[in-house]
Amino acid sequence: MRIIPAIDIIDGKCVRLTQGRFTEKKEYASDPLEMAKRFEDHGIQYLHLVDLDGARNGRITNYRTLERIASGTDLKIDFGGGMSKDEDIRIALESGARQVTGGSIAFKDENTFLGWLERYGPDQIILGADAKNGKIAVAGWQDTTEAELIPYIQEYVKKGVRYTVCTDIAKDGMLQGPSTELYTSILKALKGTQPSEEESGIHLIASGGISSMDDVLAIQEAGCEGVIIGKAIYENRIELEDLETYISER
Repeated sequence: MRIIPAIDIIDGKCVRLTQGRFTEKKEYASDPLEMAKRFEDHGIQYLHLVDLDGARNGRITNYRTLERIASGTDLKIDFGGGMSKDEDIRIALESGARQVTGGSIAFKDENTFLGWLERYGPDQIILGADAKNGKIAVAGWQDTTEAELIPYIQEYVKKGVRYTVCTDIAKDGMLQGPSTELYTSILKALKGTQPSEEESGIHLIASGGISSMDDVLAIQEAGCEGVIIGKAIYENRIELEDLETYISER
């Protein structure tokens, strides 16, 4: 299972929110590049970079920060937040993102999202499927829709999606454990949706609530392909040395 630390950006600085609320913002580092280098120094290869200004504004905003991290490290970066136009995804990829996450755009403009999937391929486009009370939430988690999470993911998998990031918003930033049962349910529901695991199996990436290495192991046991870890690292609930050991043993 891939270990994917998160860096969330507001005004070019590394922050964390609680349950997606911009009113509950805590700044952890003024230079995201230095944080990214710390991750890399501990054997981590991946980074989840979120443009929170972009998510709120509906357009890519902190692409210069993406560019700095991509040129200053060898981390494989997935980038999200404000991806709403073809120009946004072009800028993100040209700035060094290996993958781009489309959340609100996938709900609001399916044709554009599927166009990205066709143009760039399923290995570069991630479906952002975040939920509040089992319903898809969009616009930086500020709006909850009536779309049921699991059927929503199922339909996109049928249309070629191979990567999806799923956050239970109620868990995000709370350090109270992840929604392991939710991820188990998603993977169970997706069995038979794709032709075969070898050909186009879904890569489910869990996010939200991770508070300990036990939580990481529980996500692995659930069958997720990756886990995003944010606040637990910044609050020293999970040490980078422990993640380094986990990675080296696999």
